[in-house]
Amino acid sequence: MPIEIPAGVTVTVSGNQVAVAGTKGNVTHVVPAGIIVKVEENKVVVSQVEKTQEQTKALFGLTRALLNNIIKGLSVGFEKRLEMTGVGYRAQAAGQDLTLNVGYSHPVKIKAPAGVMFAMEGNVIVVSGSDKALVGDLAAKIRAVRPPEPYKGKGIKYVGEYIRRKAGKAAKAVGGAK
Repeated sequence: MPIEIPAGVTVTVSGNQVAVAGTKGNVTHVVPAGIIVKVEENKVVVSQVEKTQEQTKALFGLTRALLNNIIKGLSVGFEKRLEMTGVGYRAQAAGQDLTLNVGYSHPVKIKAPAGVMFAMEGNVIVVSGSDKALVGDLAAKIRAVRPPEPYKGKGIKYVGEYIRRKAGKAAKAVGGAK
């Protein structure tokens, strides 16, 4: 499947290097041997030199997906939303730092790498940037600070994530008394 190049994004191929420039920055990607990348009629076409080689079969889909994510990230960007649930749980975004107060004796500080930004919307933390892997990895690290627990649902979870709840001791004692 060819990758559409949106307005404001330029893709140039030189040898095994693909340079993508967009409104959110510039990225250079090295294409593995056995994979061919061409720009034709405002589309990026990824193909294999030999379709029978097992090594390039795997790298073909990976390269196409990586280039698609780079192009989408430099034009639109990626974001992950995390919701905090719990009494007294707070977060503050100040520049490149995120400070979490989530029930520990100390605040937890997380520093954003270059190209990733934090924003707060009530009790929702928004992690955004142009690199899909960096945004997802940082969101997972924030969630790992206080993952949601199954009894009261307190913790940090992705917006829309379903937390499977457990009944607890009271319901267990009523149903299991014999």
